[in-house]
Amino acid sequence: MRYSVGVFMMLISCSQVKTLTPEEVEAHRAEVETWHAEREANLKAPNGWLNLVGLYWLEPGPNTFGSATTNALVFPDKITEQAGYFLVKENVVTLVVNKGVEATVNNQLISSHVIFHPDSARPTQVQMGDLRFNIIKRDTKLGVRVRDAHADALHAFTGVARYPVNTAYRIEAVLERGDSARTVAITNVLGQTTAQRSPGTVQFTWNGKSYRLDALEEGEELFIIFADSTSGNETYGAGRFLYAKKPSADNKVILDFNKAYNPPCAFTAFATCPLPPRQNVLPIAIRAGEKNYGEGPVHVLPVQ
Repeated sequence: MRYSVGVFMMLISCSQVKTLTPEEVEAHRAEVETWHAEREANLKAPNGWLNLVGLYWLEPGPNTFGSATTNALVFPDKITEQAGYFLVKENVVTLVVNKGVEATVNNQLISSHVIFHPDSARPTQVQMGDLRFNIIKRDTKLGVRVRDAHADALHAFTGVARYPVNTAYRIEAVLERGDSARTVAITNVLGQTTAQRSPGTVQFTWNGKSYRLDALEEGEELFIIFADSTSGNETYGAGRFLYAKKPSADNKVILDFNKAYNPPCAFTAFATCPLPPRQNVLPIAIRAGEKNYGEGPVHVLPVQ
């Protein structure tokens, strides 16, 4: 597949993108296609977002669960009516299952088991038939995240709509570094706000104008949560995510918006996604990367 002269004209209009040869354009397209195929495979994977079927917030003390509506936590009807309870005490969660109910951890049958401790290195996975669940912690809240290996969303998934790959949206930017104590306030869909480490602000030029996006730090990558004028219409209402490699000493960063993707909340109501900070809401249209999924957004960007 070759790109028309129009693509190269768009490249010229953006001062921070160099003109690429047809071979480089094709190599970039192939790279993005491979990335997107892996992205969709991850959505369908056992720990992907399409198999989530429940998120239940716990209260201190015992929290009964099962498929009956008399439980504190009403699970999908793939388990028994009265399955047991989650005991929350001093930030530790113990699962107690009723007699005759089969639950396993690491393929071992359990009757009572500590499934969350603040010092745990990784979440404990509990299997009950088709359902698998673990405890998540969001600020001071503890919740049970439930997955179904045969969730309807898995069977209904046919892919994520996206814009055609466009090299004009592969932009050379500059990281304006902050000091080592710099943080950015990030609010999630639960309304919780936390200060997260930020290595600085990414500056880029589009159609002759300068724009900035605050970046977060994740390992050897920059993580950017942003929205633009397509958000809530063509793209997901609560913004999109983008990763970029950390720059070397020259502070140059490649922002490839062709790899901008929907947060988990676009696919499920059982996720707790971060929202773009106000300064990362761009007044321009970024018509690259993933479009909205399904019938519309699960969450929308709040008015700030």
